[in-house]
Amino acid sequence: MSETKLRESICMFGRSLFERGLTPGSSGNISLRLDDGGWLVTPTNASLGFLDPARISRLDATGRMVSGDAPTKEIPLHQALYDTRSSARAIVHLHSTHSVALTMLPEINPKAVLPPMTPYYLMRCGQTALVPYYRPGDPAVSDAIRGLAGRYSSVLLANHGPVVAGDTLEAAVFATEELEETARLYLLLRGLNPRYLSPEQVADLVKVFGVSLPADEHEGHEGHEGHGH
Repeated sequence: MSETKLRESICMFGRSLFERGLTPGSSGNISLRLDDGGWLVTPTNASLGFLDPARISRLDATGRMVSGDAPTKEIPLHQALYDTRSSARAIVHLHSTHSVALTMLPEINPKAVLPPMTPYYLMRCGQTALVPYYRPGDPAVSDAIRGLAGRYSSVLLANHGPVVAGDTLEAAVFATEELEETARLYLLLRGLNPRYLSPEQVADLVKVFGVSLPADEHEGHEGHEGHGH
């Protein structure tokens, strides 16, 4: 896909996310890795609902500005995920309500923020890690993401929002949306002792669809078991 088309796709998906209330105001950012190692990234203080393709920030492989407006201050966060997940070609970071709410709950296990609730959550997100709170733009958040060693394509920043990588922009957007909807489901069912997918059902999804889960993924469900009694 040409760079012009990629710029247009960032604007299209950004507007879609914004118009459905998935990231308010000028929050959230999107980046795309280009074939030459450079990036396209949404500018700082830009609303995802009103992006101009010509003003999207273009960075070279060293992170130097080539053209467009100044990039988001969350560049280190994106860089950390790209550096540790070789398959990542696009990253979406939002301030979506239910995903942020999930990060504040006391029972959340940082190795597995959500239990296996739906097949599409596992197929699109795999499993989601929780990174402790850091102020926006703090370089320490990128160190925390690097510490996950690329095992997760979806990460939640405590009191802040999701950061999700995909092998295409569409995949990253769809996974972010799936994470938000699953967080919403969890909050709706919290305290009702819902029935999650069994280990056998999870194993079937892994086998049939090639779902990738962290090696210690089964440990993560312990934080949710028994909840709602």
